[in-house]
Amino acid sequence: MPAAILAGDALLALAEEILLDLGTAGSARAARCLASTTRRLIAGQALDLGFESRQDVTLEECTVMSLDKTSALFACACTLGAVLCEAPTRLALALAGFGSDLGLAFQLVDDLLGIWGRTEVTGKPVLSDLRSRKKSLPVTAALNAGTPASRRLAALYAQPDPLSEAQLVEAAALVEEAGGRAWAETTADKRIASAQAQLATAEIPAAVREEFMAVARFVTARDC
Repeated sequence: MPAAILAGDALLALAEEILLDLGTAGSARAARCLASTTRRLIAGQALDLGFESRQDVTLEECTVMSLDKTSALFACACTLGAVLCEAPTRLALALAGFGSDLGLAFQLVDDLLGIWGRTEVTGKPVLSDLRSRKKSLPVTAALNAGTPASRRLAALYAQPDPLSEAQLVEAAALVEEAGGRAWAETTADKRIASAQAQLATAEIPAAVREEFMAVARFVTARDC
């Protein structure tokens, strides 16, 4: 893992160098886009860490965290080429909007997999996000639902001792009972539809549009 982190840092620095070496107006804007995205990603990750020690995280706060941590990265990846090539602003914004919506849909699917995903799909233990008591989007939605299931889930999350296997299974059931799973699934579908609508406004060839949608299907259709 330390080697992978170092490799990522090196690749990020190299990307900045390559963009700046081009010396065009587009490359300068692309470098700024990459730098500001990295700053947002770090801010989102910092919020995610801070949420672990809080019991009062709102759904709005969790959504902002996910927009910074994940959506900003997707938006940058989708629009960076257009920015670099000095494409029309309308096109760059449409691709960024597509990426932002897709990024949040990806995060919602990832959060669902963090609770109900199979180990052979996720590479993580079953109920891994509940085991670490992450304030993921479906969990936060459930905690803020104001139901008896919400209060029981909050009590489990607040206890000082590690959750037993039986408590982890109960916590997953409580997230579902409080509506967190259904909310996350519905919101992911809405974001995918919004991403598709944003992409429809982009003046790009049909084949290129289909490539973008193929990526969208790939990152959001992972099986639990």
